[in-house]
Amino acid sequence: MLNLVSVLEDSAARLGTKPAFVLGEHELTYAELDAAACRVASRLVALGITAGDKVALSCPNLPFFPIVYYGILKAGGVVVPLNVLFKAGEVAYHLTDSEAKVYFCFEGTDELPMGAEGAAGFEQVPGCSYLVVISADPVAASSLAGATTTLAEVLATSDSAFDTAQTHPDDTAVILYTSGTTGKPKGAELSHSNVLMNCMVSRRLLSYQEDDRALLSLPLFHSFGQVVQMNTGLLAGITTVLLPRFEPAAALALMEKHSVSVFCGVPTMYWALLHCPEAPTFDLEAIARSMRIAASGGAALPLQVLRDFEERFGVPILEGYGLSETSPVASFNALDAERKPGSVGTPIWGVEMRIVDEDDNELPAGESGEIVIRGHNVMKGYYRRDEANAEALRGGWFHSGDVGQMDEDGYFYIVDRTKDMIIRGGFNVYPREIEEAMIEHPLISLVAVVGVAHESLGEEVKAFVVPVAGETPEAEALVDWCRERLAAYKYPRHIEFRESLPMTATGKILKTELRD
Repeated sequence: MLNLVSVLEDSAARLGTKPAFVLGEHELTYAELDAAACRVASRLVALGITAGDKVALSCPNLPFFPIVYYGILKAGGVVVPLNVLFKAGEVAYHLTDSEAKVYFCFEGTDELPMGAEGAAGFEQVPGCSYLVVISADPVAASSLAGATTTLAEVLATSDSAFDTAQTHPDDTAVILYTSGTTGKPKGAELSHSNVLMNCMVSRRLLSYQEDDRALLSLPLFHSFGQVVQMNTGLLAGITTVLLPRFEPAAALALMEKHSVSVFCGVPTMYWALLHCPEAPTFDLEAIARSMRIAASGGAALPLQVLRDFEERFGVPILEGYGLSETSPVASFNALDAERKPGSVGTPIWGVEMRIVDEDDNELPAGESGEIVIRGHNVMKGYYRRDEANAEALRGGWFHSGDVGQMDEDGYFYIVDRTKDMIIRGGFNVYPREIEEAMIEHPLISLVAVVGVAHESLGEEVKAFVVPVAGETPEAEALVDWCRERLAAYKYPRHIEFRESLPMTATGKILKTELRD
């Protein structure tokens, strides 16, 4: 028997009154978190949730997220975290595809009106029976259409005594949605064992100590923030400071106030911290003294950013590589081994990585090919996607779709991506999904979406559009149209009109030529 919620329960038994999470002036202790999660689990069971049932969760980096997350696990359910920027149609798709029976959705704020989008998406999915609105104000939350109850009501009236469901190591704990260049987003099924093993390895790689204070500004719906920070932090018994929305000045303020010793981020976060106009107003020397370790993932970290950050803050940035499908960490530059800037390190304990050619033949050091991975971190498969699983997991190896190299010492380097995926500010953006949305516009005849270089975001989204004959759409109007249908990080900021798009003889659009 094994349940991922043990990362919380074991620490709560040892460290009951210690703060697990800090948000502003509020603290949530380990004991309080465990008790609140029990109340959520009690209500889920009362609603008919049984082992293996899917429960979706849309919530920013607030204490509500871990409360609901671990409550779902206690009940034996499967957590389906959703991006907080999703629009109604995107919410409906993910609820339907995951077969979610209950949906917890934060009511949102003026800056992030996700509650209305979530409720509208919920209304489109008959199979999802219950909408639990997350709000500190149950009166305001009940105004959302379709609301069954509120988290406030659940926490006030449900039983805090709960016997955690006895799940098996290979049972699914979390479904993380990802996508490729074809079709809709796919849900990667991660088992209790997948995630727990990644937590145990991550704890050692980052050398977590119980007196550490970590700043968590990565979104909790993403595998990096969820596994490497939230789950691993609780396993290690540390205190985690939450930042709902990353802004460099706010991050520096929290680093200074809480003497943060661990920071994990994507490259654009490090770039933003270095170029923060308010930086001189903070005690950067004190921040540097407290900071013990920093980790970067999600995209390649420019060497200049790495050097500048380490010079400014005097702390090493350890780069790693992983995907949602690998729980997520696959390789890392370990503290107790040689660190090679520009490399994503060596495979983590218990994991193998290779570079292979198009026929899955292993390539020697120095040659470029696809990165393939096998080990305890590889997902069970994509939920209800037999064809995709046969392709991605062929030969017993997970095929990442990323092009890399390995040097003579076994260190891996990311060279390029075979998929057309765009990484914008650490978020994965999939052109096919945008193209399918844009082609529905009555004035668009043909469209191709690519990533273009951007100084701070890494890549920006650009659409090449062939208008319907005789029509002259305005670029700004098309951007607004996309903004209404796609999450904020997805819609194209640049649109270029063309009379035609370059194609191969078989009719495939030459995106490489468009990028050039």
